[in-house]
Order: sequence, then C-alpha cells, then structure tokens
Amino acid sequence: MDETLTGIQRVRADASARGLDVEIVERPAAGSLEAAAALLGLEPADIMKSLVVKRHDGEFLFALIPGDRQISWPKLRAVVGVNRLAMPHQDVALDATGYERGTITPLGSTTAWPVFQDASFAGRRVAMGAGAHGHSAFVLADDLAGALGATVADISDPIPPRP
Repeated sequence: MDETLTGIQRVRADASARGLDVEIVERPAAGSLEAAAALLGLEPADIMKSLVVKRHDGEFLFALIPGDRQISWPKLRAVVGVNRLAMPHQDVALDATGYERGTITPLGSTTAWPVFQDASFAGRRVAMGAGAHGHSAFVLADDLAGALGATVADISDPIPPRP
C-alpha cells in the first residue's frame, strides 16, 4: 500500500481495489467506543474493533471483534493454531499497520496481515476504523470478510460487567 496516501485515502484505495463498498463518514470525536456508537446511531455490538495481535514468531494478525465483546484468547489461539498470542504496544501496532490506535483497519494497512473476523458479525452492516480519527467506515461484514479473505470464526467472549 502506498504510504504517501492519508489513512482515509489508503482505506478507499484498498476497498476499491477489492471491489468492496465502503462508506466513510465524519463524526465528532468520541471519548469511548460507546460514545462513538451513540454518535453513529449504533449499538456497541455494531462497532467492529480492529485489533492488532502479535504472534509468537513476531508476525501479526488482525482480530475483528464486536465493540461489546473481547478477544477470547483460547478460541483465537485454537483458530490461528498457535500457543501464544499477545497485544502489542500501540507503537508496535502503528509500525505494523501504519494506523494509530482508534483508526486501525485491515483496509489499507501498510502490511496485509491475516484477518480473523468474529462470526457474530454475519449478515450485519458495521462501522469500523477508517484510517483517521473522527471518521468511521461503514461496511457489510460479510463482504468485508470475503474481500479480505478473512477466517470467520467464534473468537470473542462477552466483556464481564465491572464491579
């Protein structure tokens, strides 16, 4: 991917090259995922978190998880076929994708890492990072999975309630 393009331009160019319909909208800054969902008229489950995960061999992958859920490490390790996975520091994720935390998306990533998408997105239109703060990209989750060659599986668990 051309690193001279802005994040949004990279998202649009990659989506276009894949024949994927993506609608990028500007939104006010949000202090949390829940606030971003409310600004977009969505439920947190309709926000697709794009998480960068580091494999034990130093390679990365994307885990696409609903906003109201968290990665299930045992499930993700089983699907990926490894014993160890970890969340890298945000600077490492930036280096691996070209995107800052809160803007990350597999679309237009500076490296096309493997993508693992939670099965709960099936049949839904979701909002995800668009490569820049204050923007969200709307996409049909099934189309996204197909365009990215994503592995679709149950890789998340509910977030436990806070005490």
